[in-house]
Amino acid sequence: MSGPSLGRRCVAEAFATFVLVFAGCGAIVVDSERGGSLGETGIAAAFGLAIMVMVYATGHLSGAHLNPAVTVAFASTRHFPLRDAVAYVPSQLAGAVAGAATLRVAWEGTPASLGATVPSVGIGSALTYEFAMTAVLMFVVMAVATDTRAIGAAAAIAIGGTVALDALFGGGVTGASMNPARSFGPALVAAEWTDFWIYVLAPVTGAIAGAGLYTLVRGDELRQSRVSGSAVD
Repeated sequence: MSGPSLGRRCVAEAFATFVLVFAGCGAIVVDSERGGSLGETGIAAAFGLAIMVMVYATGHLSGAHLNPAVTVAFASTRHFPLRDAVAYVPSQLAGAVAGAATLRVAWEGTPASLGATVPSVGIGSALTYEFAMTAVLMFVVMAVATDTRAIGAAAAIAIGGTVALDALFGGGVTGASMNPARSFGPALVAAEWTDFWIYVLAPVTGAIAGAGLYTLVRGDELRQSRVSGSAVD
C-alpha cells in the first residue's frame, strides 16, 4: 500500500513545523512575559519535546523533517527526491509563519520578538555555533533515518534530545535555531531580520556537512533499508 500523497505529506510538514514554532517560540514568549519562569532549560525542553512529539506523530507520514536544512541535506545525499524537497520547504516555512502569527494574535503584539533568533555574539561566532549545532543534529538524524543498525522506535527521542541539548548550550548564544523555518516565521511576523542570513546559511551548510560526515563514517557497505528521508520506520 502506497503512503500519503505529496500534498498530504506537505500538510503534515506544515502542521508539525507550526507546532514547533508555536510551542518552542511560545515558551520564549511566556518566559519573557512571566519574569523568566521557564529559564533557558525550560525553553530548551519545550523545543526538544515539540520535536520529539511531532517526529512520533508525523514521522510515518512525511518523514518529520520540520526543517528546510534537513530536507536539503537529505536531498543532497540522495535520500530524498528533489521534487518532494521543492514542495516540502515552502510547507515548512508556511507552518512556521502560521505558528508565529498565532502567537502574535494570542499575545496581541510581539513580546520577545515572538522568539526571533538574534545572535548575542559576533557574526563569526554565530556562524560557527549554528553550523556546528546543525551538523550534530543532522548527524543524529542520518543515523536514525538511514542506518539499519539504529533503533527506529527511539528516533524521536534521539532527535528531540539533540535539539534540547543544542538549545541548552547554544540558546543563549544564537537562539539555537538550526532551522531556517523556525527563524523565518518569527522574523517575518515580528519584522525582526537582524542577521537573519546567518540562520539560513549556517544551518543549511551545517546540515549538509553533518549528513556527509555520517555517510562517510557509515561507509558504503551498509544497505539503506528505511524509507528515504524518514526519521522513523
